Amino acid sequence: MAQREDYYKVLGVKRNATQDEIRKAYRRLARKYHPDVNPGDKSAEEKFKQLSEAYDVLSDAKKREVYDKYGAYSENIHEAARGAGQGGFDFGGFDWSAFTGGAGAGSGTSFRDIFSDLFGGGGRATTQAQPQPQRGADIEVPLALSFEEAINGMTTSLNVRRSDPCARCGGSGEAGAGQITCPTCKGTGKISALGGRLRFDQTCPDCSGTGKRRQPCPECHGKGLVPNTETVKVRIPAGVDTGSRVRVVGKGEAGLRGAPPGDLFIITNVASHPIFTRKGDNIHCTVPITLPEAALGAKIEVPTVSGKAQLRIPPGTQSGQRFRLREKGAPSLRGNTRGDQYVEVKIVLPKIIDEDSKELLRQFARRNPENPRVAMGLE
Repeated sequence: MAQREDYYKVLGVKRNATQDEIRKAYRRLARKYHPDVNPGDKSAEEKFKQLSEAYDVLSDAKKREVYDKYGAYSENIHEAARGAGQGGFDFGGFDWSAFTGGAGAGSGTSFRDIFSDLFGGGGRATTQAQPQPQRGADIEVPLALSFEEAINGMTTSLNVRRSDPCARCGGSGEAGAGQITCPTCKGTGKISALGGRLRFDQTCPDCSGTGKRRQPCPECHGKGLVPNTETVKVRIPAGVDTGSRVRVVGKGEAGLRGAPPGDLFIITNVASHPIFTRKGDNIHCTVPITLPEAALGAKIEVPTVSGKAQLRIPPGTQSGQRFRLREKGAPSLRGNTRGDQYVEVKIVLPKIIDEDSKELLRQFARRNPENPRVAMGLE
């Protein structure tokens, strides 16, 4: 092999790294740069070749010894060493079984083992376990709610498209009798994978290495599942907001090979309200008051999400002032509590419709000559 770069730098390890550190570094980088993970990426393919070359040498104690001594490794390096007057090396004692999947390698780990760990290959095993049960996928369904429905909660029914286990084959996806050649491996029981200059076989996951499969179920066409539309009754708790996720256990897609189904998640979208604005569990609104109510004080009636409530306006209240009504907000989804309601008052000037009212205002101005713009240096 021709050396392209410092093998230790290629793997990102120190020169005194242990075999375990070298192996971990290679596995981490091989996952990142493997051609199957980066299809069509020539730079990733070249990087993977360099990683394989570096691991080829550094994972073998005898090869690494040669590399550390001469700064390079080649099958004919002993000839080059003689030409340089440095003495020869005898490679007759090398154990190459590490690169053919056998035992007794210097590193104790073959490339076949490495790729088995990285990509789920068969490694030295000749059989593979039967496909395991797989939990069904979750389903998400949007639901539009009015502001009141979100605050108070509700119960509704939804038509949900989901899958159920095939009744004909019991969810196995197979017919009762008869076999066909596995279409995945063409009957060989193995599938091939390429990794740069390396080629390795994996046990076919669809037939577990037998090369044969049972006839697919004619009802579900081998999938083990059939589509179904089900009416699901859903309780929306009080206090949901836009983006809340309401979970209905077991109403997602059916599981495979006897595994439990997934869950159904209702994603709520709450409409706006003409009076109230929600921020978290708190409710905000603006209520108009008259000039006499602001100046003299009053008790007024204000709307809340749970009905009407009394609010005391103290004398001298300014427009824009806010008041809090404790626990008059939205119910909390985290417990038996409620948010607060914040009421902002807005002073509305009266309409002057007669001369007597105008005169009263002139008298008020003469008796109360206060100028609110003095603080700004204005007259």
